[in-house]
Amino acid sequence: MPHTVKASETQLLKLLAKGSRFVIPIYQRAYSWTEDECDQLMDDIERAGRDPELNSHFTGSIVHVENGLSNLTAEEPNLVIDGQQRLTTVTLLIAALAAVLDGLPEGEREPWKEFSPKKLRHRYLVNSEEEEGSDEYFRLLLSAKDEATLKAIVGRTEPPSDSSERVRQNFERFRERLAKPGKDLAEVCRGLAKLVVVDIRLDRTHDNPQLIFESMNSTGRQLTQADLIRNYVLMGQEPRTQKVLYNNYWRPMETDFAQAAYEKQFDDFVRHYLTVVTGEIPRFGDVYGAFKDYSNLRRERGETTESLVKEMRSYASWYCAVALDHEEDKELAEAFQDLREIKADVVYPLLLELYADYRNGTLDRDDLLSIVGMVTSYIFRRAVCRVPTNSLNRTFSTFTKSIDKSRYVESVQAHLAGLTSYRSFPTDQEFTDSLINHNMYKFQRRSHLLRKLENFGRKERVSIEEYTIEHILPQNENLSQRWREELGPDWVDVRARRLHTLGNLTLTGYNSEYGDLPFTRKRDVRGGFRESPLRLNQGLGTLEAWNEEAIIHRAETLAAQALEIWPRPVLPADFQQSEPRPESAYTINDHPHLSRPVPRALFERFRSEVLALDEAVSETFLKNYVAYKTETNFVDVVPQAKRLRLTLNMPFEMLHDTRGLAIDVTGKGKWGNGSVQIDLTKDTDLGQVLGLVRQAYEFRTAE
Repeated sequence: MPHTVKASETQLLKLLAKGSRFVIPIYQRAYSWTEDECDQLMDDIERAGRDPELNSHFTGSIVHVENGLSNLTAEEPNLVIDGQQRLTTVTLLIAALAAVLDGLPEGEREPWKEFSPKKLRHRYLVNSEEEEGSDEYFRLLLSAKDEATLKAIVGRTEPPSDSSERVRQNFERFRERLAKPGKDLAEVCRGLAKLVVVDIRLDRTHDNPQLIFESMNSTGRQLTQADLIRNYVLMGQEPRTQKVLYNNYWRPMETDFAQAAYEKQFDDFVRHYLTVVTGEIPRFGDVYGAFKDYSNLRRERGETTESLVKEMRSYASWYCAVALDHEEDKELAEAFQDLREIKADVVYPLLLELYADYRNGTLDRDDLLSIVGMVTSYIFRRAVCRVPTNSLNRTFSTFTKSIDKSRYVESVQAHLAGLTSYRSFPTDQEFTDSLINHNMYKFQRRSHLLRKLENFGRKERVSIEEYTIEHILPQNENLSQRWREELGPDWVDVRARRLHTLGNLTLTGYNSEYGDLPFTRKRDVRGGFRESPLRLNQGLGTLEAWNEEAIIHRAETLAAQALEIWPRPVLPADFQQSEPRPESAYTINDHPHLSRPVPRALFERFRSEVLALDEAVSETFLKNYVAYKTETNFVDVVPQAKRLRLTLNMPFEMLHDTRGLAIDVTGKGKWGNGSVQIDLTKDTDLGQVLGLVRQAYEFRTAE
């Protein structure tokens, strides 16, 4: 840290008493400690209070910015850079302790010296010399709605209508725990007095709080990428600008997401947003770094921070409409719900751009519905056909490059219909065969499949959550004699082939009544298939037997409906699609070194192993090297006289290479893509090299 930073170990209560005001800047995240973390802190305090041999209990650091390095004074509020969660939680605990002590008989209100309710409040919670209720009155000020709730707790006033749940709940939890019969409050007081922190004070005229903030390894909850981004955007601004940016843009984003969704999904939103505006997919752990790069690029173009945050705000509202069920249009909301049900997060970069065009008038509502339906069909058909999904991120991040926005729907149809190889749109035959023959009981999107089939053609929708899944042919391996006779002499094989297929699955509210009953009993029992109001059970009431033929026939009927629900786009007859350009006209014969026995034999072993990594891996012969990729090259091979020179497309520092086979070629001239080079000879351990190649493959497919 810079030499202007002062760090000292101090008791937390002394820090609170000495610094008359700590302020959490608006750019800090909301208070987020859960009951589990509060319970852990309380356990630590009580353990320290019980142990006479323990003089102190370390609980992390408090980093705060001062105007200068003078001693803390009442005139200078201290901006907390790190440690606000800990500081807030201890403040809530002190307030709860004071409240509990207030309710005790007068002679019991000071369980340990200097720990009466009045002394607790005046030393650690409020500045009694200041006007009651003013900002200066409170020793700790939080941000946004957390502030009003904490003020109400400390000031003992009515909480606001939109109070902070975390602040209120944690205060109540402390109060309930402290008020339990037999609780040794003196033990709690002694433990509080033993809490020790590292007090780190920064000089705002010399230190860079953002750099120090990024480098902190806090013992509290880990900062999310969104936390870092918010601080990066707001920390360097003047206080007045901070308030404008926070109140006009950032706070509305937080409100749209709500606290639970903000904590869980805001990072995902930023990743999708950056994919749209940059055309590159940030890695999950480097969203913050990618955001800084994008922010710097905009700054170099002369754009303001406000324009950046304003853009984010727009995309955030669109993301909430698509991903968090905020859409008000009923049909659009249902279409987005279908995408969420089939877990199609990979389409959000495309969907954000589509929704932006919808909002600005480039794409009308019905066309948006049509495109969302096509994309849903594409994702769902591939899932049913068990097509690997590792290429979909790249597919949808670059999708709009193929769209002619003057003929939006037709160009999307053409693009989807024209996808080839591992990206192709499953045909009707492939989709039907998979629906009829695959195990659909273990299918992750089973509920969506059954819900859509049940509601096919309905105006009055049925909620399938009220029903359970029924195997018409029972799951019990010890089938009754009636079932064995019905299935025929090869009943064991029939059961193995058809038990979990679509034709044998339905919905019922009478699962426990059906049990392992023979088919005709399930059909005729009260509430049986004859009486079922569900469309999935239509036709079952007229059958006399349930065997492989009946199972296949029902599956074919349902598959025909599925083709209408999830149709395959047809290329419009009048849409002129350009001929696909061949990726390469080169072949293995254009690499003379591969005509020699040793390099060729080594190459054949290597290529067979690499192509076996995944059916999505393709091989392309180029003029100077051979490329292996899914959506992006992960390893390139330059054939040489006595070796194969490999280039791995991943950062050198991220490669785990215990044998030291690789060298860093970052910034050096070479054929191929990437920063890692490996020479593979007949004497090199091929298995070890393939392990390194797999790392590059996983690095690229994880994007």
